[in-house]
Amino acid sequence: MEHPENSEEYKGLTVNKGIEQPSSVNPYLKLRKQAKKRDLTIADYVDGIVKGDITVLSRAVTLVESVRPEHQQIAQEVIEKCLPYSGNSIRVGISGVPGAGKSTSIDVFGLHVLEKGGKLAVLAIDPSSERSKGSILGDKTRMEKLSVHPDSFIRPSPSAGSLGGVARKTRETIILCEAAGFDKIFVETVGVGQSETAVHSMVDFFLLIQLAGTGDELQGIKRGIMEMADGIIINKADGSNIDKAKLAASQFRNALHLFPAPESGWTPQVLTYSGFYNIGVKEVWDMVYAYVDFVKANGYFDYRRNEQSKYWMYESINEHLRDSFYHNPIINEMLPDLEKQVLRGNVTSFVAAKKLLDTYFAGLKQ
Repeated sequence: MEHPENSEEYKGLTVNKGIEQPSSVNPYLKLRKQAKKRDLTIADYVDGIVKGDITVLSRAVTLVESVRPEHQQIAQEVIEKCLPYSGNSIRVGISGVPGAGKSTSIDVFGLHVLEKGGKLAVLAIDPSSERSKGSILGDKTRMEKLSVHPDSFIRPSPSAGSLGGVARKTRETIILCEAAGFDKIFVETVGVGQSETAVHSMVDFFLLIQLAGTGDELQGIKRGIMEMADGIIINKADGSNIDKAKLAASQFRNALHLFPAPESGWTPQVLTYSGFYNIGVKEVWDMVYAYVDFVKANGYFDYRRNEQSKYWMYESINEHLRDSFYHNPIINEMLPDLEKQVLRGNVTSFVAAKKLLDTYFAGLKQ
């Protein structure tokens, strides 16, 4: 029986069948089949990139960022064929503590450099949420004017917990962007931990954005990052904050005198500006261009790029060796058991590591 309530026992109660609910899908809606993307050949990728096709460039960058071996193989061939077309840009690394106004500054800086012509690519090494693994900054939404400019290309790369891997992929993306005709490359970093070192190893000029009036001026004077900076700029130098910004600038200048002279022979400058009110932006870029002219004249520009290429060669070797080790099936079988033994205190970390490495290298000899 469809409704037991309608049985003789429940004479006083009647339950009707009810009205059949209409479908939630509009019956008059014709579903269009999404056109499947055509698989591009390596020649298609290279040809599209060299012609400046943004869609092809975006797809190539997606391949570079992919962890699938077949995608990586195609990406490496595309990069190799794009290499002769690359190298003709000014690469600027932009760093600073979270909240220093990097995205606003990049928006203003980008529009300023595009006024003189050319094309700009912004590659943001975006931190990832530890829970969802997705981007948490959403920089593209905060570069309002630049994101709609026809001569700009903005590409955030979520780090997904592996900064080294993203940094390498960002460097490869720089090559693709240069081959696509982008003559100015901005690489934005989170401003925490190792990201500055990674970005410094792939740019020509490293710009450090600092804030004044936050009670953190001396915290900002950290030896490692200060030694990397080719220029320091104090943001939000407007309104009642101007005097504080000038004071912070003088403190940074004094701190720079304590450090050894940079290898380039260039004396890092400290400037104040306001990204929000577009004050002092021209002076910042006059400094960047003056630096590029200076290091090109004394030969340091080419020397630094060669040193960076060598650095990334060793980084790539380290990464491939690590991947080869952890993807080895015998190592994967041994790891859980040895990990348990280390946790129980039966084996020391060093003995366990040596056992794994000896097994790995023995397998290579066979």
